[in-house]
Amino acid sequence: MPRTVKTEPGHTSPGEQARSAEARWCRRQNSWLALVAGTFVLAQIALVRPGMGLGWDETVYVSQVSAHAPAAYFSAPRARGVPVLVAPVAAWSSSTPLLRIYLALLSGLALFLALRVWRGLFPARVLAIGGALFASLWVTLYYGPQAMPNFWVAMGALAGAGCFLRAQEDRARRAPVWGLAASAALMALMRPTDAVWVCLPLLVALIAVRRWRHWRLLVGLVAGLVAGAGEWVVEAYVSYGGLAQRLADGSGIQGGLGWNVAVADQMRSLVGRSLCRPCVGALPNPTLYAWWFALPVLAVLALVVAVRAGRTARTLVPLACAAAAAFPYLFLIDYAAPRFLLPAYALLAIPVADGVAHTVAAAPRAWRPAAVTLVALVVVGHLAVQYAVLDRLVGRATAGHRDWARTAQTLNRLGVRAPCLVAGGNNVPIAFRAGCASIDTTGYNANMTAAALTRTAGRTPVAVLTDGTGAPPSYARTWTSVRWEGLRIYLSPAARAS
Repeated sequence: MPRTVKTEPGHTSPGEQARSAEARWCRRQNSWLALVAGTFVLAQIALVRPGMGLGWDETVYVSQVSAHAPAAYFSAPRARGVPVLVAPVAAWSSSTPLLRIYLALLSGLALFLALRVWRGLFPARVLAIGGALFASLWVTLYYGPQAMPNFWVAMGALAGAGCFLRAQEDRARRAPVWGLAASAALMALMRPTDAVWVCLPLLVALIAVRRWRHWRLLVGLVAGLVAGAGEWVVEAYVSYGGLAQRLADGSGIQGGLGWNVAVADQMRSLVGRSLCRPCVGALPNPTLYAWWFALPVLAVLALVVAVRAGRTARTLVPLACAAAAAFPYLFLIDYAAPRFLLPAYALLAIPVADGVAHTVAAAPRAWRPAAVTLVALVVVGHLAVQYAVLDRLVGRATAGHRDWARTAQTLNRLGVRAPCLVAGGNNVPIAFRAGCASIDTTGYNANMTAAALTRTAGRTPVAVLTDGTGAPPSYARTWTSVRWEGLRIYLSPAARAS
């Protein structure tokens, strides 16, 4: 018969005490991470105005599932992950504030879950500090509540690297394998090429490093990538002339992938330029990019700390994935956007936090207060810079989006109402706000020929937006023209008659 352990009333067995202590430890760790994630959500809602209208790229993604207006042209590099993400709100509501709040809540949950994967690999305070460092960057706060893919690639990268390490340290557990597969699928669904770059060091380790070979993990990683990118590959053959052609078109839209050192471009973009193309001009004030140069130094410090502590892999894996994620955007394209490096920032956050925390803790007792004070002052200065950049960027974006909304209202008053077409400058966001389809007759976003547009204009309201400094397109030379706030708008006969 099995033995039973009897305990006195009011007393617990050693096993129960151990389980209770473990539960309390887990709750403490989760509470720190929940605090960081909750603060991140509140900061997004407070600092990135929910009423800030949709940007150009956001409009493309949201229009794919919105009933408000026809879907904008979906160019070769884009993937369907963001439309899937926003569909629960955008499919039935055109409210941008509602969409922003939904994405802010979802991004906070994603940050909590991605950090939670690392629980046990690093102390809770390190995870909380790392999460706070990442969440406090202006680029993270700005893009967290936006309908854009880069933040979600970052969350998949952070969670995936953590699952990889957990699976390596406990090969009997299957949960980390499933977690890595899900993380890879999320990244590939959002941006397939980014997913490949992030996962490249993991694939190399699983194949080339004997002590890291883990066939279930390799299968899970590859299966996740295939599952996430499957739709993108199928769509390449259905709509873009094949996978090779889609990749070539994507490279062309990005200016042609090749050796281009874009480090200075990224530095210029840190002033708060959401897209730096062409990226010319003087470098900004060094205070705006000092943190950016501190990151590789702190990463090296973190690796030194990890090697001395005998836990090299826990730091080396995220650093290698961060380097791989950043490489194409620093050395293979000739322009910059700060959001491109979000996956690298997320992967660097925990190792950097560990290196800083260990260095401060290792300082002699007499020097420790000074070290803590110095770190606190640096953090306060860093936060001030991040907030200043974010505030200016949000202000500019909000003003620009309101201009688009006013232009759309003017088009409606001029008779350009659904079903309708809008071509010319900023046609994508303006057309969406007006309830129209956006049209391009040239370039990589061309979705209609000039001849077809001419035929359509006889029965459908069409507006062509120009800056008024040049001649109108040949098909619009006889159309009615209207000047409005620096624009010259050419209206088709159908719009004039409506």
